[in-house]
Amino acid sequence: MVARDCKGFRFLVRSWEIAMGDGNYDRTLREFCIPDYILVPGSEVRSVSHVPACPVIVFINTKSGGQLGGELLVSYSTLLNRNQVFELGKNAPDKVLQKLYATLETLKHNGDNFAAEIQNRLRIIVAGGDGTASWLLGVVSDLKLPQPPPIATVPLGTGNNLPFAFGWGKKNPTTDLQSVETFLNHVKAAKEMKIDSWHIIMRMKAPKEGSCDPIAPLELPHAMHTFNRVSSTDKLNLKGYHTYRGGFWNYFSMGMDAQVSYAFHSERKLHPEKFKNQLYNQSAYLKLGCTQGWFFGSLFQSSLRNIAQLAKVKIMKKGQWEDLHIPRSIKSIVCLNLPSFSGGLNPWGTPNRKKSIYRDLTLPYVDDGLFEVVGFRDAWHGLVLLAPKGHGTRLAQVGHVGFVIIPVVFFFS
Repeated sequence: MVARDCKGFRFLVRSWEIAMGDGNYDRTLREFCIPDYILVPGSEVRSVSHVPACPVIVFINTKSGGQLGGELLVSYSTLLNRNQVFELGKNAPDKVLQKLYATLETLKHNGDNFAAEIQNRLRIIVAGGDGTASWLLGVVSDLKLPQPPPIATVPLGTGNNLPFAFGWGKKNPTTDLQSVETFLNHVKAAKEMKIDSWHIIMRMKAPKEGSCDPIAPLELPHAMHTFNRVSSTDKLNLKGYHTYRGGFWNYFSMGMDAQVSYAFHSERKLHPEKFKNQLYNQSAYLKLGCTQGWFFGSLFQSSLRNIAQLAKVKIMKKGQWEDLHIPRSIKSIVCLNLPSFSGGLNPWGTPNRKKSIYRDLTLPYVDDGLFEVVGFRDAWHGLVLLAPKGHGTRLAQVGHVGFVIIPVVFFFS
């Protein structure tokens, strides 16, 4: 089951009206820098006269984008206070933000108005792929901060759908000081926009004898926001079921597309040294799509089943669950929260409101409380997205969907 978190989370939408940097790095530092007494607990509190216009905390995944992450780490550390730039993998983002906000709250309690302004104006920059950006969203979600800082994304992955959807582009960036300064100015000028957060509830019937708890859970990509078992006192818990909860912000897919995506994630984790640039990653994804049968299912996996054979799909309309008809040819279903998919493509397209079949469908938005359910027959069907008005098979536009798979039940909302 997928459910929406009505709070939403704030992303920064790139504005093209910016004040360009003039090459004076000291001035740039002045507008984005956070002093050490806020970043390093126990530091001497100093009086600060200038409040930065856009204080930032920067998280960089050096494993993303080949060697670009390491180069970005050097550039940001040169322009900013080194203590506000963090390398993911060496620094857990939840611990960094917990420590920062604890310090800010303490200083505010002691009457530090500067700390209050830093908290009000704080923005996060995350450099990495979609999984890294979603990881940060999950961290901010779990911390339940009173005022979650908006997030800007540096496209440093394979598809970069999150950055693209919010105007930051999809190509890996240049890493020199001038380019980083320009990006910082874009962050300062950017507008805030909320993005829906979707919850996934997975229920499995408990065995009559024994327990499935000793079975190690699957390791999921960060973009999936790892499933956790809900407590016995949680209202989501049902007697006779094991219930798990997770979430997503980009999209959730089931079927052949998900199989290829997971194969790509697993291969990259086993051989990270091979995935050094965006072009290689995309070609590796294409190759896996072929070997997994996504292009030539009849040749590689003649027994490949369609979604209708794997699951019964239900959607909620006007508070009531009803069956969703899935054509027998559909082998993959994608639940989209973004208008960007597979490196900038839009599977939903623009529904023609004059056609009765599309009369109730609207354009996709990231903050409308709805996600789009799209089906694909195979990868060849997906190639229609390259056409100007190409789209997948539009199945539904809803706020709740359920997949009933024996013996597992997924609910999305």
